[in-house]
Amino acid sequence: MPRVAGQIDVAKNEAILDAAVAAMADRGLAVSLEEVARRAGVSKQTIYNHYGSKAELLRALMERRVEAITASLDMPGAVDHPEEALAAFARTMLSGLLNPASRAFMRVIVLSAADVPDLARTFYSAGPQGTRARVAQFLERETAAGRLDVPDPLLAADFFSGMVMSRYRFALLLGLDPELTAGDVDRVATEAAARFVRAYAR
Repeated sequence: MPRVAGQIDVAKNEAILDAAVAAMADRGLAVSLEEVARRAGVSKQTIYNHYGSKAELLRALMERRVEAITASLDMPGAVDHPEEALAAFARTMLSGLLNPASRAFMRVIVLSAADVPDLARTFYSAGPQGTRARVAQFLERETAAGRLDVPDPLLAADFFSGMVMSRYRFALLLGLDPELTAGDVDRVATEAAARFVRAYAR
């Protein structure tokens, strides 16, 4: 079977990013690129060839995460149905709290941040700030379409994130069980989106 152009590089990139997630979940932001390379089954030089530095590897990792979390905001028809799109986004955010591996990753990142502040800033700007920017862009589109009236999209994005994550975020950072069920995820996501859209309705 003929190989598709770029197929190997795409697979290798995904393997490196997956290995980085696993390694950072175990060792935090200070994990060595040698460890990431070992887990990915590639050489350290391959990682440098793809990303140039550990900071850029982390940025790529967080950008992939943001893309996955905010995918519902870019789906066809999302702009026509803001409440449904925002509820789907909220479900994705909350569902991550049901995943033990995802919770462990976030806790270890927080615990290791003080040791590598430059990487912590990269994590924050590419991750939480990246998600905030994507939500704000969606709200700008909704305002331009006349369905919502959001004078400060970035601030509104913060409001929505706070409504959704609320106390669960603190439980996560403290290493506690967020006491969240699949039913809670749907209920919180649906209610937060409904209240948010009503608050900013034109």
